[in-house]
Amino acid sequence: MEEIQSQSDNYRSSSSSASSPVSRVPSSNFFYLRKPGSLRQPISFEDSPDWEETDIDVRIEEGGDSINAATTPASPSLSKLNSCSLPSPPLPEGAGVGRKISGAYIAWKDLTVTIKGKRKYSDKVVKSSNGYALPGTMTVIMGPAKSGKSTLLRALAGRLHRSAKMYGELFVNGTKSRMPYGSYGFVEKETTLIGSLTVREFLFYSALLQLPGFFFQKKNVVEDAIHAMSLSDYANKLIGGHCYMKGLPNGERRRVSIARELVMRPQILFIDEPLYHLDSAPASLVRASVLLMLSLRLLSLLIASFSVSALLMMVTLKKLASTGCTLVFTINQSSTEVFGLFDRICLLSNGNTLFFGETLACLQHFANAGFPCPIMQSPSDHFLRAINTDFDRIIAMCKNWQDDQGEFSSVNMDTAVAIRTLEATYKSSADAAAVETMIMRLTDKEGPSLKSKGKASNLTRIAVLTWRSLLVMSREWKYYWLRLILYMLLAVCIGTVFSGLGHSLSSVVTRVAAVFVFVSFTSLLSVAGVPALMREVKIYNSEESNYHSGAFVFLLGQLLSSIPFLFLISISSSLVFYFLIGLRDEFRLLMYFVLNFFMCLLVNEGLILVMASLWRNIFWIVLTLVSAHVLMMLSAGYFRIRNALPGPVWTYPLSYIAFHTYSIQGLLENEYLGSSFAVGEVRNITGYQALHSAYEISSNTHAKWKNLLVLFLMVVAYRIIVFVLLRFRVGKFMSLRKGFRCNRDMKD
Repeated sequence: MEEIQSQSDNYRSSSSSASSPVSRVPSSNFFYLRKPGSLRQPISFEDSPDWEETDIDVRIEEGGDSINAATTPASPSLSKLNSCSLPSPPLPEGAGVGRKISGAYIAWKDLTVTIKGKRKYSDKVVKSSNGYALPGTMTVIMGPAKSGKSTLLRALAGRLHRSAKMYGELFVNGTKSRMPYGSYGFVEKETTLIGSLTVREFLFYSALLQLPGFFFQKKNVVEDAIHAMSLSDYANKLIGGHCYMKGLPNGERRRVSIARELVMRPQILFIDEPLYHLDSAPASLVRASVLLMLSLRLLSLLIASFSVSALLMMVTLKKLASTGCTLVFTINQSSTEVFGLFDRICLLSNGNTLFFGETLACLQHFANAGFPCPIMQSPSDHFLRAINTDFDRIIAMCKNWQDDQGEFSSVNMDTAVAIRTLEATYKSSADAAAVETMIMRLTDKEGPSLKSKGKASNLTRIAVLTWRSLLVMSREWKYYWLRLILYMLLAVCIGTVFSGLGHSLSSVVTRVAAVFVFVSFTSLLSVAGVPALMREVKIYNSEESNYHSGAFVFLLGQLLSSIPFLFLISISSSLVFYFLIGLRDEFRLLMYFVLNFFMCLLVNEGLILVMASLWRNIFWIVLTLVSAHVLMMLSAGYFRIRNALPGPVWTYPLSYIAFHTYSIQGLLENEYLGSSFAVGEVRNITGYQALHSAYEISSNTHAKWKNLLVLFLMVVAYRIIVFVLLRFRVGKFMSLRKGFRCNRDMKD
C-alpha cells in the first residue's frame, strides 16, 4: 500500500501541475500528441474540476412493486463535464413508447465466474462482483478488452458456457430463481440477420417463431418493436448485406437485432456491445492513427461518423428504458454525450470491480483516488486510459519515438498501480457500502415472480420456417437459382458429349460411363450450395441460442422448403440429359430417373448439412466434401467392379455408404432390365447380360426400387446425424470445436 500511495501521490502532483494554467506542463499520466509545427509546445488540458460528493437516496416503496432510485441534483461543478462539447441530448418529444413494461430488477452478490482449465476451475474471469439493475434505467458494464464484461453479462442472463462455473448469489425481483422464457432478452455481439427479408418481414417471422396467439396480435407487437427502435423509415427496406444487396447501415442492423428481442416485450434486456462496430473511437482506429501517423483531421472525421451512430443508438435505448424496461449492457468506450445517458456504471478490469454506482459518482471516485478527469476529455476515455494496460505499449512506443527526436517523454504512469489504487479506494469507499445496502434492501423482500409468456407450438414453428425459407430461397439467386443454371449447363455438356449413341450392344459401356459421369459430377457440383446452407446453420444457431427454434424444427422446415427447388433442379436436368443420350422413351422410366436423381440431390443436401454442422469454415467444408465425393466415386463400382474391390476399406464401408453406387445401379437397372440386344441374326441377349460385364447390377426387376429405398434411408440418416450434431455437439458440447477460442472470448 505504501508503494501505491507514493505513486498515487506522484500522479496527483503531476496532474496538478498539468492542470495549472501557469505552467502548462503536460500531464504525466496521459498520452498526448503535439501540433504540427510546434514540437516544443505540448498540448495541455484545462483545470480539472473539484468533484463534490453526490448524495444517492435509494428507497423502496412499501406495499408496491416499483423501485425508485432518486439522485440529488449534481453539483454545479459537474457542468464542467461538457465544457467545450455538446451536452447530453434530451429525448425527442413524443419519442417515448406508449406501451409501458412492468419493471423487474436484478441484484448480484459476490458473483464469481471461473473458466474450467485443464485440471480444475482456476481462472477467475469475474471476481466477487456486487451490483444491481433497476427498472427504467441503463446499467452499463464497462472495461477494457479481456476484463470480464461479456462474462458478467452472460452470468446475469444465465448464458454462461458449459466450461464456465458461477459462484455467488443472483436475485431476480428479490428471489433466487431463473428468468423464465419471454421475461428477458439477450442480444449477442454478433447476430445473423436474413438479408433478403425486409425489416418488417424479419421481425414478423421472429414474432411468429416466439409468440403464441393470432397473427394480428403479432403484427401489433412487431409495429411496437419497430417504433421502439426508431426503425420506421427502414421498415420496408431489405436488410441486405450480401449478394447484390447493399444492405442497411451498421447502426440500423444493430437496432434490428435488438428489435428481434423486443417482440417478446421482455422486462429485462441484456445487450452485449450495443455499439459494436459503432464505437465512438474504436481501439483499432486509434492504434492505426498512432502507427500510421494519420492526420488529426482525417482521424476526427472518422471518429465523428462513429459518434453519430453511437449516439443515435444510445438515445434509442434510453427511450426504450423510459418505458420501464431494465437495460443491462456492456460497452467498450463512449463519447461524452453517450456517457451522459448512462444511469449506472460497473467498471471492470481483469475481473475486478473498480467501481459500481451512478455515472457521475464514478468521476468523483476517480478524483478521490487521485485520477481526476480533465475537462476536455471524455469520461469513458479517461477511465479506460487509466486501467487499460494496452496504453503502456503505445506510451513506450511514443516515448522511444520522442527520444529519437531528441526529447524525453514524461509519460510514465504504471497502469497496474492505477488499477490497484482504484480497487483499494473503491472497497473502502461509501459507494461500495451503498451498493451492499441497496442489495440488502432489494433482496430483503420478494417481489412478484416473473412469468413465462408461452411459446409458439412446434407445428407453428415448422410452418413459419418453411414459408420463410421458401421466401428467402426464391429471392436469393445463390441458394438454388444459381445451382439450377449450373446443373442445366452440366447436363447439356454431358448430354452433347455422349449424344448419338444408338441402341446397339456396343453403346452399353459408353452409356454406363455417361450415367456415372452425370451422377458423380452433379453430386460434386453440390458444393455450390455450401455458402447458402452455412448461412442456414448460422441463422439456426442464432435463433436456437435465444430459444426461438430447435434442431427438429429447423431440419424439418429446411427439408420441406428445399423440396420444391430440388425437384425443379432434378426434373429440368434429367429431361435434358435423358433425351440427349437417348435413353428408352417411356414415361414410367423417365419418372423413375427423375425420382432417383431427386433422391440423390436430397442425400447431397444432407451431406452438406453434416459438414456445415461439423465445421464453421467454408474451406474445411469444401475440402471435406470434395474428398468424400472423390472416395465415393472411386468405390462406386465403375472403375472396378464392386465385388472385385479390396475388402477392408473400399468394399466395407466405402462402397456401402457411397450413395453414388445405389443411384447408378438404380438408373442402369431402370434402363436395361427388360430390354434385349441382338447378337448376330439369330441370337438375343438380355440387358442384364449385356451390362453384367460393365457394371454390377441385380437381375431382380424390383431391385431398382430397393436402391431407391436405400437412397431414401440415406436422406433420413443424414438428417438424423445433423440433428444429433445440432442438438448435442453445437448446443451442448460446442467446447469440442470452440473450446480453445471460448476461454479467450469469455474474458471480454
